[in-house]
Formats: sequence, C-alpha cells, structure tokens
Amino acid sequence: MRTPICDQLGIEFPIVAFSHCRDVVAAVSKAGGFGVLGATTHTPEQLDVELRWIDEAVEGKPYGVDVLVPQKLSGMGEPAGALGDLIPEEHRQFVDRLLVEHGIEPSESTGDEPAWDVTIGLSAGGALRLIEVSLAHPVRLVANALGPPPPEMVDMAHDRDVLVAALVGKREHAERQQAAGVDIVVAQGYEAGGHTGEVATMVLVPEIVDTVAPLPVLAAGGIAGGRQMAAAMALGAQGVWTGSVWLTTKEAETHPVVMEKFLAAGSSDTVRSRSLTGKPARQLRSAWTDAWDGPGSPGPLPMPLQPLLVEAARRRISRAATAGSPGAQRLINYFVGQVVGSLQTVKPARQVVYEMVEEYVGTVTRLSGGLET
Repeated sequence: MRTPICDQLGIEFPIVAFSHCRDVVAAVSKAGGFGVLGATTHTPEQLDVELRWIDEAVEGKPYGVDVLVPQKLSGMGEPAGALGDLIPEEHRQFVDRLLVEHGIEPSESTGDEPAWDVTIGLSAGGALRLIEVSLAHPVRLVANALGPPPPEMVDMAHDRDVLVAALVGKREHAERQQAAGVDIVVAQGYEAGGHTGEVATMVLVPEIVDTVAPLPVLAAGGIAGGRQMAAAMALGAQGVWTGSVWLTTKEAETHPVVMEKFLAAGSSDTVRSRSLTGKPARQLRSAWTDAWDGPGSPGPLPMPLQPLLVEAARRRISRAATAGSPGAQRLINYFVGQVVGSLQTVKPARQVVYEMVEEYVGTVTRLSGGLET
C-alpha cells in the first residue's frame, strides 16, 4: 500500500489523521501513519506547549499541523475588541433563551472565563503566528483547511523544507490551491465532518486528481476503514485524510456525553449547519442544531461572529452536560462525518490504524484475484 506520498511524508502507511487531540496525533504517527494537530483554537503559547509534548511523544516520527484561514471574514477590518459590537442583541438573546429553555440557568451562564479569541486562529495574521510556532518544531507538513494558504504561509513552510497541504471541496478550489503553490491537495467530500462542500467523495476525488495532476491527492470524507481506503486509492488518491474515526478512540478528548452519542448514532444523524462556525460544517444533529436551523432562529452569523457569539455558551453547555443536566446533554454536539454510523466501539488509535491497513490489504487481494459473480 506504499505510495509516493509515503516517501514525501516519511511514513509507512498513507493514512493521515486530523485531530485536535495531541494524544491521537502521537499515537497515529507512532503506528506508521501521519498525525496532524488542529491548531486553530490554540493561542501561540498553547500550541508551543502541545507541540513540545508531541515532539517527545512521537520519538522522531513525522507529524503535521493544521490551521484555518478563510478567504472572507465578517468584520475583520475592525479592531479585535470591536468584533463583539457587531453581534446583534437579537442573537445574544436567542442564545440566552436557548440555554434557559434547556435548564441552564442564568446563574450558570455567567462564567468569568474569557471567550476564545477567534482573531487568533481565524485571520491570516493569527494563522501565520501559529505557523511560526509550528515551524520552530520538527513538523513535516502544514495544512490550511479553508481556502488557499496565504503566500507568506507557503513561503515560510517551503523555506524550512516543510510541505503545504490544503483542503478543497470542488474543482475551482483545487485550481486556486495549485496556483498558490501547495504540495498536496486534500479532496474532502460532502460526507466529511467539519467544513465541507456539496460534492460527494466518490465524485470529487477523481475530478480533483485529474485537475491538479501531477500533485498528489489525499481523499477525505466517509473514510474510516480499509475498504473505503481501497476505494479512495482506486479513484486515484495516494492516501487518505481521516478525522471522524479518531473521535471514538481511547486517546480522544471527546466529551463523554458526545462520545456516547457518537457510538449510538447512525449515518443519517449528522447535519451541515452554520450554528457553530458561521460556515456550513457537518456535525452531530442535536437540540442545538435544531434550534439554530429552526423557524424561531435569527439565523447564524457569518464567521467569525458566530463562534464569537456561541463559544461561551458551548463551554457552559459542556460543563452542565458533565454535571448531568438532561437539557445540556440534548444540546451538546460536535463535528463529525456521516461515517459516524460505523463508529460503534472505542479502540486505541494504533488498533484503528492496523485494522484499516489489514482491511485494505484484504480488499485489494480480493479484487486482484477477481470478483466471483
């Protein structure tokens, strides 16, 4: 199953694992795959701490970092402290009302912790700060998950002999990424968790392969096992970019209530909603997404105003769900792809890697021997 991208990344298996959990990143890299840490929600200081830990844990194995730099952000010409002034009072009242309706009292919703500063991870300047921190560590890859990477990002990485990857959801995106100078294109289909386009993986991957040749392409969306990996390779991909499958591993930091929901969910229990980030992102359907996408909603705000609006509420929901609040447990959710219907048991990340490889080999062997009719 070795492909040219294995040599580019210095890995044994062409399995890339995106995760916000450093333990998952390290476990996959040590197992022969390639872990990628989602860095957008970190401050530069926090990211440096996480990467120092990974450096020691991977024992010299390669890994990467993923940031998120949208091309267009509402209000980004405003000073950071003024972004909150762009949030309508109607939206603030809707969030407060939603919490109260689910038993999270106002006294519980006045946490004194600061909301996540979205300007750190969702602007070109903020992302470049994260890249600067990353490049002070032995990363092998930096990736941008939303839009072409800024020229400075590509230059900084290439100056350090670090590869640049970018995610795309349609042909036009791929053409822009290729023009921006990326080394690897990730074709992410409609089925994937998080921000996705509207073209399914089966259709998207060969289209992107043909569009950006000879650049290598990784397939993403709906891939959690070896059979899906074999299908991706048959479509022309040199490997797979995976995310949802790691959310139910033993190393994952998935909230316990969300973990239970994932294990019980079917493939139709996800929805593309703007309720968390302001852009369409596939996530587990819950009372939260139903409310935001329902008739009484004022409608989600554009990125980055929506995450700025809801971040503190999401933290309160998480705390209340941990404490056993039924309403909070109905509200709580997270990003996940349609493949969640296949995630029925909790396994170590290493085992997931090896089972994927074993199933891939078995599938290819069966196909090469001819299918019985």
